[in-house]
Amino acid sequence: MSEVSIRVEGCAGRITLTRPQALNALSHDMCRRIEGAIDAWRDDPAVRLVILDAEGTRAFCAGGDVAEVYRASLAGEPRLGRDFWREEYRMNAKLAEYPKPIVALMQGFVMGGGVGLGCHVRHRVLGETTRMAMPEAGIGLIPDVGGSLLLARAPGQLGAYLGLTAARMGPGDAVHAGFADTFVPEAAWPDLIAALCATGDPAGIADHAQPAPDSQMAAIQAEIDQAFAGPDVASILAALEAQSAPWAVEATAAIRRNSPLSMAATLALLRGYGPGDGIRQALAREYRFTWRASEAGATDFTEGVRAQIIDKDRQPKWRHSSPGAVAEEVAAVLAPLGPQELWAAV
Repeated sequence: MSEVSIRVEGCAGRITLTRPQALNALSHDMCRRIEGAIDAWRDDPAVRLVILDAEGTRAFCAGGDVAEVYRASLAGEPRLGRDFWREEYRMNAKLAEYPKPIVALMQGFVMGGGVGLGCHVRHRVLGETTRMAMPEAGIGLIPDVGGSLLLARAPGQLGAYLGLTAARMGPGDAVHAGFADTFVPEAAWPDLIAALCATGDPAGIADHAQPAPDSQMAAIQAEIDQAFAGPDVASILAALEAQSAPWAVEATAAIRRNSPLSMAATLALLRGYGPGDGIRQALAREYRFTWRASEAGATDFTEGVRAQIIDKDRQPKWRHSSPGAVAEEVAAVLAPLGPQELWAAV
């Protein structure tokens, strides 16, 4: 059975993820088919806009399907992971730069690869069930698919908070953080899709939009900014441990649980962006880490996937036991790749 449905309805190109039993996790083939569709529609006058959505109520897309990358890494075949991430990132860039409007309707879990699929496009619609996160530090990766750029652009230190803790955003939080634009109750989505297909005009989104729910993260923004202003993960952890608020206690537990190397590399990525940097610079920097992560033992990735996805014992044995022990490795895992750089290899 196909994992993605691609067709034209009225004035719209339709891309629907059809893998709800796997929370619509992105496979390599799905990335290739989505890229092929938007390439074909780029200059097709019959397609005025593109609609991205997904089957099922539980998830728009809960991330990339990394189990196959994990198995290839253990088998000494890093090329599979490197090819997957290179082609996924190329798709992310094309979505972000697409000349026609793309409307993403994102319900349920929107995590990792789902953020890369739906949060760089021109019109990003959420519903009441949306739960969005960049949880990569928990499996020994860094926020990728352009997610590090979204985090870097979030208000204050909210990006550091989200990237280091993998905290989940509700719809109001996601709008506040800049990951989405518009809240539309999910019961209205069929009518919205029908209108978009009939008119090809994304201005009709406003006819269905409602104010987003209040953001819990916005309410504690000042506290987050103060706690996450430190120069490294160890200082952030110390600031959190000095607080007793429930959100700070949860953040402390998450940072103690996640990969020290991944968190330190995440913080370096977020704080390395300049005002002129865009999606292609972000993806290139992220690829330096994931290219290396494709080789077993080079980062915490294979151990993180083992603990969280394969064995599910939730007891990863990270390379380091404390956040302050990894500073000397961060520059190495984020160093340029020479002829293997993302855009050099495409």
